[in-house]
Parts: sequence; structure tokens; C-alpha cells
Amino acid sequence: MPKTPREFDQAVLESALKGKTLLVYWYLVQQPTHTVGVREVQRALHFSSPSIAVHHLEKLQDLGLVEKKGTGEYVLEEEVKVGILRFFTRVGRFLVPRYLFYSVLFSTMLTAYLTLCLVTGICPSFYAVMFGLIAVIIFWLETARLWRAKPV
Repeated sequence: MPKTPREFDQAVLESALKGKTLLVYWYLVQQPTHTVGVREVQRALHFSSPSIAVHHLEKLQDLGLVEKKGTGEYVLEEEVKVGILRFFTRVGRFLVPRYLFYSVLFSTMLTAYLTLCLVTGICPSFYAVMFGLIAVIIFWLETARLWRAKPV
């Protein structure tokens, strides 16, 4: 079955957004104005020369993800969710693992359940506590794994 243009674009983006190009894209996505200069990228990502930053910014420009302004700055045109980026969500200017929300939710529910049990004096169900504890552990482990795998 032939790929649709959108699927082809996703496949191209998936293969192109790796290594330092992904680092540059990640950095650009996290900027409040989504605008960066070549020297800013070089310094922030500790590249040895501005030409490395230019190369990766132009690669992003060729992919249609950024546009170069007349001032020489690069502006984010499109946010894509490919590769590791699929597992992150924007909270303000930060990108956080999606599992963080589930981790906090299950941790809060387990804490509330145990607190309610202590206040009322009714012993908690062993199975409910184990289910909650297992869910909390799994989601926090997945959150930590993704956090360590992030590009920057």
C-alpha cells in the first residue's frame, strides 16, 4: 500500500530529526518566542562553531519546520511530534513527559485514599493499595525513563 503524502512527510521527519538536529529543534521549541539566532544556538548547545548551528538550522528549514527571517534569526514554523517528541507535552515553555500527569494523578489518588482510610479508621483494601502502588511505581519509572531520554 503506497504511503500518503502526510505519512511520507512523517517518515522523512522521523529519519531527519536525530542527533544534533533534534537538539537544535528541541532547543527552538523551548524558546518562548520560538525565535533563535545562530550564535545563540551555538552557545546554548555548546557547538564548536557557528557553522554547525547553521547546518542544523538549515536542515530544519529544508524540512519546513523553521523559517529564516531577514534579520538572520530562525523562527519555528511547525511543531511536530515524531520520535521521542511524541511522548512529551508542552506546559508553558517546557516540554514534560506525558506520563508525568498520570504519575501525579495516581500518586494523589493513592495518598488521598490512604489519608481517608487513616481519618475514618477503616482499614484500606489490600488490593486497592497494591493496585495504586503498582500504578504509581510504573508511571514514575516511565516518567523518569523518558526524562533521561530527552534530547537536551
